[in-house]
Amino acid sequence: MRIAKEGYPLILTAGALTILAFLIGWRGTGILLGLTTLAITAFFRDPERNIPTGEGLIVAPADGRVVSIAEVRSDSSFGDTPTRVSIFLSPLDVHINRMPVAGQIDEVRYRPGKFLAAYKEEASERNEQNALKVIDNDGRSFGVVQIAGVMARRIVCRVKSGDRLARGERFGLIMFGSRTDTYLPRGCHLKVVKGQKVKGGETILGSFV
Repeated sequence: MRIAKEGYPLILTAGALTILAFLIGWRGTGILLGLTTLAITAFFRDPERNIPTGEGLIVAPADGRVVSIAEVRSDSSFGDTPTRVSIFLSPLDVHINRMPVAGQIDEVRYRPGKFLAAYKEEASERNEQNALKVIDNDGRSFGVVQIAGVMARRIVCRVKSGDRLARGERFGLIMFGSRTDTYLPRGCHLKVVKGQKVKGGETILGSFV
């Protein structure tokens, strides 16, 4: 199983503490630490995905459950993007973020904030977040926002302004429970509904055809 590189320091530390606990005879502590090591490893799993092919498709940027589909006032920093789809990632979901469309990163913008429960509507406005403006290969603007939750305390973004990425390509992750919002331009036809479970890079979020 592929593991996100950001997880190795935590996994190795927990594994070393597990071995140490057993060596000094702390069996109960060793079992607990061993289970913790397995849980951390599972959290940082990074499975391969079958990225859909075809023109005009938008894929989910994260695994999880669609908690909100809202018509919002267009954020001028993203362009004309009046539809926001919010995906809540529980601690049990894969936490790798993937690009919804092929295109170029036009801007990366980090903003500190609160750590409200990521499934709440106000989390989109008030929580710590990292926003990407993406211009697809047809010149359309999108917004992808990584949002921290109650447990999340670190947002990882591996891309910078000017980078070009393929649809479904990995660009970061959020540690331990979070939310990912996608701002869609006019003319996009939604293919998901509120409450639906989605897979990052694989589930079709919307299309232009």
